[in-house]
Amino acid sequence: MMVLFATNAMSQKNDHYYNIPPVPKTYTATSVASRMVDGLGFRYYWATNGLTEKDLKYKLTEKGRSTQETVSHLYDLSNMMLRLTKTTVQQLKPKKEMSFSEMRTQTLLNFKGLSDRLKSSSDLKDFDLVKDGKLAVPFWKMINGPIADAIWHTGQIASFRRASGNPINPKINHFSGTVRE
Repeated sequence: MMVLFATNAMSQKNDHYYNIPPVPKTYTATSVASRMVDGLGFRYYWATNGLTEKDLKYKLTEKGRSTQETVSHLYDLSNMMLRLTKTTVQQLKPKKEMSFSEMRTQTLLNFKGLSDRLKSSSDLKDFDLVKDGKLAVPFWKMINGPIADAIWHTGQIASFRRASGNPINPKINHFSGTVRE
């Protein structure tokens, strides 16, 4: 099991996904999976960057999740991804003690840790969850499960913030993973 530690991350500016990391030199299953997580990290970074208290309280409907509840769900999904891939990223605080900013930072650190773990592996079969000698959860379910769900909910945050009057930075280029100056 790979252990990744975020040292003093709360005191440092977290800009892991201000821009998407450079493309891998080769196409492999693990580099493609890692890139999916990096794309998610980039989108999450910008969907959550500069959210206000008004944005965090916004709900599309009374029965739906607020933006803050969606951020919390994304944090939970990031931890599920870590557990399913046996990736350890130091959690800076218990969830119930986290502010929005701390939860956002931890979620970004979780995405970065997962991406790094995927990049460092040579085979996605390393991430199949085996229980009692039998395949319990293949990596495929990670793609259509928590990764796809996290991309979906990140898009919801971008939509919610637009609806609450604080649209995402128009200089973001999701295609290139950069910010225009």
